[in-house]
Amino acid sequence: MVQTLPRPLVVLGLAGLLPQAICLVMALDSANHYFAIAAACCYAAVILSFLGGMWWMAGALSGLREPGVYAMAVAPSLAAWVALLPWCVGWTWPGPSLALLGVLLLASPLADASLASRVALPAGWLRLRIVMAGGLGLLTLAIAAV
Repeated sequence: MVQTLPRPLVVLGLAGLLPQAICLVMALDSANHYFAIAAACCYAAVILSFLGGMWWMAGALSGLREPGVYAMAVAPSLAAWVALLPWCVGWTWPGPSLALLGVLLLASPLADASLASRVALPAGWLRLRIVMAGGLGLLTLAIAAV
């Protein structure tokens, strides 16, 4: 797919779609439905937070002093936290949370593109991020719909 990136980065990055794909298959089975959508919601929130951490580190390693870059990097963790809050008040339906997380994952390459205008990113990175974010975002939205 992207020859300029190290093979383990590409393979393991794409393997990150597997947990959500498994959750989608499990969500179609009524016996595992709630477990699968709960696990999918948690996985999407964790990955979204991970992305923010990557953006934070890219800015820090590049010596950026713009507060907007760090605000952009913190936003995914806050959004993931907000998406998980309904369970804290006893709600048991993660469908809206999954939809929010799916949309944010789909939009996350926009943050990568914004960062790429300020720091050097590896060749092929944006293309891989679009594939990974697109896959994970669409899988998450599919789980929200079942």
